[in-house]
Amino acid sequence: MSRIAWPALMRAGLRELGLRPAEFWALTPAELMVMLGRGGGAGQLDRAGFEALRAAFPDDDDEKRNRNV
Repeated sequence: MSRIAWPALMRAGLRELGLRPAEFWALTPAELMVMLGRGGGAGQLDRAGFEALRAAFPDDDDEKRNRNV
């Protein structure tokens, strides 16, 4: 079982990222690490990947907005 270095994560979240305490505690350690650029390993999302996600998971609001234009 790995130990979590809470003081270091808190300093990084509160000082480096400027998170408020409630925002910090709402994150998982994995989310915080990705925000700090220290995890995730999946690489950046390119335009084609974004469009594929958008097609797979459309926002209802976008549909409504496009119909009203």
